[in-house]
Amino acid sequence: MVEGAKRVRVIGVGPGDPDQVTLEAVRALREVDYFVVTDKSGRGGMPDPLVHARERLLDRHLDAPPVIVRVDDPERERRPDRTATQEQYDAVVAQWHEARRAAYAEALDGHEGVAGFLVWGDPAFYDSTIRILDALAERMDLEVDVVPGISSIQLLAARHRIVLHEVGQALHVTSGRRLMEAVEQHQDNVVVMLNRVIELTSPQMDLSDWTIWWGGNLGTPHEELVSGRVGDVLPEVDAARERLRESVGWVMDIFLLRRML
Repeated sequence: MVEGAKRVRVIGVGPGDPDQVTLEAVRALREVDYFVVTDKSGRGGMPDPLVHARERLLDRHLDAPPVIVRVDDPERERRPDRTATQEQYDAVVAQWHEARRAAYAEALDGHEGVAGFLVWGDPAFYDSTIRILDALAERMDLEVDVVPGISSIQLLAARHRIVLHEVGQALHVTSGRRLMEAVEQHQDNVVVMLNRVIELTSPQMDLSDWTIWWGGNLGTPHEELVSGRVGDVLPEVDAARERLRESVGWVMDIFLLRRML
């Protein structure tokens, strides 16, 4: 470790079930002096359920109460007219990352010892923590290491008891925002993450005859699963997403789409 540098551990903690935290991650959790946790409570006064989920996970694996440094999570622009194009979206995300960088810098400056950042699933899949810390390392001395975690992609396959691809078939991973782009590129086996809405049966992109394996809030007590032909089960997916919103206040879902020949 470079003398004077702050040590930061980015720890993948799985999709939500404390039992799906790896032994390596548990060891890393126990070597951390404090945890930097983003908190969305300031956006409306309601407690952030994901903060509680992190606290539950730490209680499960630590022998002593953890030191948790809460950071108000900067609100990201989500209005459709401000994020319609890819250029607009990229600019909005860059602004959000910069705001998070400043918040993380303040938290790290104010505390001594090893800092831990808990990342849902695996830090390599659609998470900004590593990018933000890399940008922060250009302005302050940081030593960052990453501990992988079980991803929601793996858990989705396990829950549905499937292999993610046919023999020799490629697997394309993308976001809900870029699904149409993947279909236009003739991708026929697609994992889709980060879904604000799920629209699969429109004139612009009709996937009614594809098969879907969907999972919502995987690894939590409220987990939901749906599978079948898109045209048949899409109402079930919509209903399951609504149940999650009503019961826990948030939806974190993922699905596999496959064109059936």
